[in-house]
Formats: sequence, C-alpha cells, structure tokens
Amino acid sequence: MQTIWRRILLTRGLRGFADGLVSVLLAGYLSRLGLSPGAVGAIVTGTLLGSAALTIVVGLAGHRLEPRHVLLGASILMLGTGLGFAGLTAFWPLLVVAVLGTLNPSAGDVSIFLPVEQAVLAETVRPSDRTTIFARYNVSGTLAGALGALVSGAPAVIAERRGIDVVVAERWGFLLYAGVAVVLANVYRRLPPSTKRLAPGGTPPLARSRHIVLELSALFTLDSLGGGFVVQSLLVLWLYRRFALPVEVAGTIFFAAGLVSAASQFVSAKVAARVGLIRTMVYTHVPANVCLVLAGIVPSAPLAVTFLLLRALLSQMDVPARQAYVMAVVPPEERAAAASVTNVPRSLAAAIPPLLTGMMLDRSAFGWPLVCGGVLKLVYDLLLLARFRSVPPLPEE
Repeated sequence: MQTIWRRILLTRGLRGFADGLVSVLLAGYLSRLGLSPGAVGAIVTGTLLGSAALTIVVGLAGHRLEPRHVLLGASILMLGTGLGFAGLTAFWPLLVVAVLGTLNPSAGDVSIFLPVEQAVLAETVRPSDRTTIFARYNVSGTLAGALGALVSGAPAVIAERRGIDVVVAERWGFLLYAGVAVVLANVYRRLPPSTKRLAPGGTPPLARSRHIVLELSALFTLDSLGGGFVVQSLLVLWLYRRFALPVEVAGTIFFAAGLVSAASQFVSAKVAARVGLIRTMVYTHVPANVCLVLAGIVPSAPLAVTFLLLRALLSQMDVPARQAYVMAVVPPEERAAAASVTNVPRSLAAAIPPLLTGMMLDRSAFGWPLVCGGVLKLVYDLLLLARFRSVPPLPEE
C-alpha cells in the first residue's frame, strides 16, 4: 500500500512540474502567436470546460472502471495536448485541442487525474493518516509546480543567447509537457489493480452521500468561480499589462509563491487536528482572499507581488483539508464519484471567468479580476463555515 501512494505522489509531482511550466508560458506564447487577450481567455475557458467534461465521465463511470486504466487514458490525452500546442498556431485548432486535452492553466487542482488519484489515495491509507497524505500529495504538486514556473523563463533566455525566435523556444516547453505524459503512463502502468468494492450494477455512483456531496459541490462551485478570475496563466498576463513584468520575472514570482504555498501545507494537517477540517479551510482562506483583493488594488508592482505572496502562503492550506473532508463524509465505494462530482463544478465554474478576465484586460489593466475573484471566494468561506462546521465525518473515520 505504501508503494502505491508513493507512486501517486510521484505522478502528482511530475504533473505539477508540467502544469507549472505551461501555465506560465501559455498566455505569453499565445500572445506571441498573435492572439488577443480575449482569445487567450477563450482558450483558457476551453481547457477548463474540457477538463470538466472529462471529469463528468470519470464521475459517472468511475465506480465501474479500473483507476489505472483511466489514468493511462488521461496520460495519452496529455501527450496529444502537448504535441497539439507545440505544432498548431491558429486560434480554432488550438481551441479544439484545449477543449479535448488536459492543459491546466491554473497549475492547481483542476484536472481529470485528480479525482482518480484522490480515490486511490483514500483507499490505500488509514483514515487517521488521510489529511497528512493529502497534504504530502498537494505539497509534491505545489513544489514541482513552482519549479516548473521557474523553468518557464528558460525559453526566453535560450532564445536570446542563441538568437532564435522565442516562440520556437517556447514550443519546446510544450514538447516537454508531452514527454512528461510518457513518463506518467509508464508509472501508472505499474499500479496494481484496485481493491475497492465496486458499486453493484444499477446502483447510482452516489447513493448514501448524495445530499451532502451536492451541497459541498454547490459551495465549491462558488469558490472556483472566484478562482477562475485569477488562474495562473491570466495572472501572468495581468502582471505584464499592469506592471510590464516579463514572463521570466513572473515565473520567478510564481516559483517563490509555490515554495511558500508548499511550506504552508505541511502545517495544514496539524491545524486540522487542532481546530477541525472545516475551520482549517475557512480560517486560512479568509485572509488569503483579503490579500488577493488588495493585490488588485495597490498601485505598485512590489506591493502587488507582496500581497500575492502572502496569499500564496495561506490560500492552499485548505486544499488537503477539503480533500480529506470530502473523503471522510462519504462511504468508501462512493469516494471516486464524490471526488469527481465535487471537482466537476469547480472546473465548470472556473471556465467562464477567464473569458471575462480576458475581456477586462482588453479594456483595462486595473486588477478587477483579482477584486472579483477575492470577493466571491470570501462569500464562499462564510457560507461553508455556516453550513458545515457542525457536520462530522462518518463514524468509521
């Protein structure tokens, strides 16, 4: 069992590196291909809508599918996505690849891989260790994502030193993304068959836990709606338009943000053990979202970056607590479905704001996307605390 969750942590790190790399490259790369901020926002929206559709399929059929087969299929899609973005230049073909592929513009927890990996982790660790393992899972992705963000500045440096077009150098970043998919497929292929108890034929993927999962999904939708205004790819674009910060500088900023975010997640399990999962989610999220609003308002780059780093220090502490809470309030046979159903609304809700963000940035460089996102996420925090602070895990937990 220990070998299984260690492999899942490895794959999360590999995907985090690839996502961190392309999430910083994406907006600048598309802009250099001649696309407007509105078109960039549309492609980001397409990636999130596609992820939501794929996650719906996993949620509906996940109780009947072997997890490693789903993960292998997702790796093949990831390979095609990297090759597509490296080879195509026109808006409509890129939009098709964005919708059908696995590109993650947020470098965060919106992905077809996530619900399957979360269910595998929940199956292979003891309930008492679940929050700690989920914290390690997220830390591995965050640290690797930070490294990917740092490496995203390499194409610009290589292009300058070798005298080649920066677009050509950036295409190698997407080819590296495709190469990571090949490595992932090899790791997933070595996972043993699942030992979970499959839902009987005719039984809905969600039965006993349906009501609570749908309520959580509704709240997570609001949170993700706010997060959609500030996906990492569009934050890079905003920093450039607002403060003229180039991609390599933005990559360094997000590298630092990833480091402080990873460090904070080590504390998440200890905080949850002391105050509970729901309070951990809310008490760390509220100040993070206040910092997000302030980052959008302040007039200088140093202040904006300071508030973004403070937000990074706190904003991801809720993630392992949230994942552990969802796994704790549903029976084992419904966990894959619950993870998918709570992730689908997140993907769908996060899909529309990037389009609006692109339109905002077409008209103004002010931080309206950050203000809108922060306010929506603050409303989510208060509603979550009011509704679920007294809802305990299932007795077996």
